[in-house]
Amino acid sequence: MALVERAMFLSIVMMMVAMQISYAAVHKVGDSAGWTTLGNIDYKKWSATKNFQIGDTIIFEYSAQFHNVMRVTHAMYKSCNGSSPIATFTTGNDTIKITNHGHHFFFCGVPGHCQAGQKVDINVLRVSQVDASSPAPSSSALVSPATVSASNVPAPSPSNAAATLKFITLKMIMGFLAMQFLALNF
Repeated sequence: MALVERAMFLSIVMMMVAMQISYAAVHKVGDSAGWTTLGNIDYKKWSATKNFQIGDTIIFEYSAQFHNVMRVTHAMYKSCNGSSPIATFTTGNDTIKITNHGHHFFFCGVPGHCQAGQKVDINVLRVSQVDASSPAPSSSALVSPATVSASNVPAPSPSNAAATLKFITLKMIMGFLAMQFLALNF
């Protein structure tokens, strides 16, 4: 009987780990300011505070009357050249899902806006590139059930409230399951 209970416990833990790994974050570019030239938003600083992962969603909110979003190459990003973008978005509420690692370059194609700083580099690091001191878990990290405990799951970045709530919930569930497991064995 104890073997069945342990197998059930490990199955539940593996499902929880899979659920934690599969959650994706939503990042609104510029946070409350959105995508704008007003207020001197530092999009480079904004993106540096985020831990972008595959599966995350990037949202650009802006006035479609005055702005747009262009996805461009690195060379185009550096020179603010919007002559042949990879993609152009114009809804004012554009949602872009991150599907691969590396740099994703965006800027506003309205003349002068990119030069004024309305551009952002979304850098999605591979697991091996993430600093070991990084507080957020990587969605592509492989975790074995034997190594998971409430004390060794890294905390998400405080800049992402949803990830923090998920982390707290995960810790509570894991603690509850650990108590149940111990109670079944004594």
